Amino acid sequence: MSKTFRLLPGLVAGLSLLLATPAFAAKVYQWKDEKGVTHYSDAPPPGQDIKGRNLATKDGTAPAAQPAAKPVAANANCTNARSNLSVLQGGGQVGIDEDKDGKPDRSLNDSERANRTALAEAQIKTYCESTAVSSGS
Repeated sequence: MSKTFRLLPGLVAGLSLLLATPAFAAKVYQWKDEKGVTHYSDAPPPGQDIKGRNLATKDGTAPAAQPAAKPVAANANCTNARSNLSVLQGGGQVGIDEDKDGKPDRSLNDSERANRTALAEAQIKTYCESTAVSSGS
């Protein structure tokens, strides 16, 4: 199997990460059950005394989450992004597996290739410590 096709799942995973929408701040309900256990939920329990909590900060935005220490995952994402960019900038055809059977169904056209190259460059900026993209300069 070609190296190009083995990199495709990483490219698809990266695209999914970039397209994922952030969670929005919402109202959170807090209540205690009959045993005194405190519960939190985004929907109030029926027939219970509840308190609403707004998790937004004074400026109206949700507090920023502390970044988790995942250097191995970030490094793997960086490696995948650099590898994908290398394949996309190469002269060969890049196959795409649309029906998820592990076999390429068609090749990327020039427009798709340009879009995925831009995506790979954005992933490198996101996942790699160095923001310099090696594009031949």
